[in-house]
Amino acid sequence: MKFVALVAVIQDKDEEEAIKVAKEAGAGSVTILHGKNIGLEEKKVFFGLTLEENVSALLFILPRRLSMKVMKALRISFDLDNHENSGFAFTMPLSHVAGLDTEELHKFEDNIKTMI
Repeated sequence: MKFVALVAVIQDKDEEEAIKVAKEAGAGSVTILHGKNIGLEEKKVFFGLTLEENVSALLFILPRRLSMKVMKALRISFDLDNHENSGFAFTMPLSHVAGLDTEELHKFEDNIKTMI
């Protein structure tokens, strides 16, 4: 089974909803990283406070076939194709993966069988 890493960067306020959408589309476990998005332009300063956007980076390890279903669900739910939206998602192929839970692997196999 070929795996990919799906990374979705979304606003912190949408974190729980994004995880729910991804799980409904077939994703299993997720690693959540918190950060700040500065964007293309320089930081804006208002009364001495830097205006940055808090974001969550959601990292999923998924079978390649399932990753596109999850990514599509996230794209539609959070309007990631809108240029005014600060969120984005991408995948990267993985050549070696260790440490995945066997229960999650069986879930992936079952999801792929139902997709065929």
